[in-house]
Amino acid sequence: MILLLGGTSETAPLATALAEAGYLVLVSTATDIALDVGSHPNIRRRTGRLDQDTMAALIRARDIHAIVDATHPYASAVQATAEKVAELSATRYFRWLRPGTILEDQEILFAADHQQAAPIACSFGRPVLLTTGSKNLAPYVQEAGRNAVPLIVRVLDHPQSIEACRLAGIDEPSIISGRGPFSKEENLAVIRKFGIGVLVTKDSGIPGGIRAKIEAAQLESCQVVMVRRPERAVRMAFHSVRDLLEAISRTIPCAPRDE
Repeated sequence: MILLLGGTSETAPLATALAEAGYLVLVSTATDIALDVGSHPNIRRRTGRLDQDTMAALIRARDIHAIVDATHPYASAVQATAEKVAELSATRYFRWLRPGTILEDQEILFAADHQQAAPIACSFGRPVLLTTGSKNLAPYVQEAGRNAVPLIVRVLDHPQSIEACRLAGIDEPSIISGRGPFSKEENLAVIRKFGIGVLVTKDSGIPGGIRAKIEAAQLESCQVVMVRRPERAVRMAFHSVRDLLEAISRTIPCAPRDE
């Protein structure tokens, strides 16, 4: 069986490709939010966050022969855990890496991390739209308060995400919940409704809706602040499903379906 660490829009096509190639696939997602994981009979799903111990236990219990890490490009902690567990358990590790977006021609301010992005975003004295999720809210809340600028956050429509916003001190009218990627028109509607002057994003790639965000921001003369992807060495990384399948097939034999 192959453990596919998913949660993004690529989860279903990757799981389906692996299943159609003859592999049993266990798709693991951190939350139970509705997500298409494919409908092939070789595909199973589990939910819940995995730390090093629980991931190692799962590998033993489900007879996992390989890990395909298709988590979000910014999920560096999960990726590091998966690589460590794979190394300790002698399990093959393959990384599906969503390509970044080429944006050199855009007027974008780049930041190395959220600690650097927050003061930049709040320095313009204009309402800020934060589209980087429910993690790392604290620096933006702090800087927005210090600069007396409105902070609007858009997060997943999941109770954990909403609760994280509330715990960070963000008022309910300033919380937008939904599941992306969002279209240019949807981004425009939010920008216009709240009079947004600065949009904070991550380079989530084309599947993550980054171009729709930037195009909407440019139409409304919003400054875009982008948090760069974490810089870490990635081994066995693939951008092509075909190349990924070929690499897996060279080392992992297909197994018959279970019950």
